[in-house]
Amino acid sequence: MQFPHRYDRNIAALSPQEVEDLAGKRICVIGCGGLGGSVIEALARIGVGHLRIIDGDAFEESNLNRQLLSCEANLGREKALVGAERVAAINSSVKVEAVVAYIDEHNAADLLAGVDCVVDCLDNLMGRFWAAHACQELGTPIVYGAIAGWFGQVCTVYPGDISFVDVYGDPSGESQHKKLGNLPFTAYAVAAIQAAEAIKVVLGKPGQIRNRLLMIDLLDGSADEMELR
Repeated sequence: MQFPHRYDRNIAALSPQEVEDLAGKRICVIGCGGLGGSVIEALARIGVGHLRIIDGDAFEESNLNRQLLSCEANLGREKALVGAERVAAINSSVKVEAVVAYIDEHNAADLLAGVDCVVDCLDNLMGRFWAAHACQELGTPIVYGAIAGWFGQVCTVYPGDISFVDVYGDPSGESQHKKLGNLPFTAYAVAAIQAAEAIKVVLGKPGQIRNRLLMIDLLDGSADEMELR
């Protein structure tokens, strides 16, 4: 099996067959900000064949402290479009769909249809709620990630697993990041775990963070998990 040299360092951690399989996988990333930008970067570099990236927002100055896709030159530009340009610059063999839209109850099922895995990198609970609901209906696994200050959490949910509300609470409530802030290294750490989870999902690898919530605390350098029931 011959691959472009760009994938040489994938081999051993992934089998040649898994590298080949990734080229046929479709992953959707919702949110192209602090979490999503890093997830998109990792998935494009590892060789996922098709990425759909969704975000209705544009970059603003407060994004510059953590969002890898943002820079001073693209302030005011739509995040999804910048993300598509970044994917093309990293790996031209990856097909990318850029969707400038916010997830809501009316469009979630249509926007998330036809992929092997969804990665939720949103920063609002209501959008997360509708994405989770759509994935349950579509039969699609979804990888959640959230950050607040020095803290982050990740879990992977398959249809029929623990419900969204049990993980995140009332979707009408306020997101914790608005109270505790967003730090760059927290976003990068959680995004890395989300990207790893997405790859494990589409390749059917063991060890997924399923039916449990992984919680990391970068302030005291600890990680813990909670069983979800």
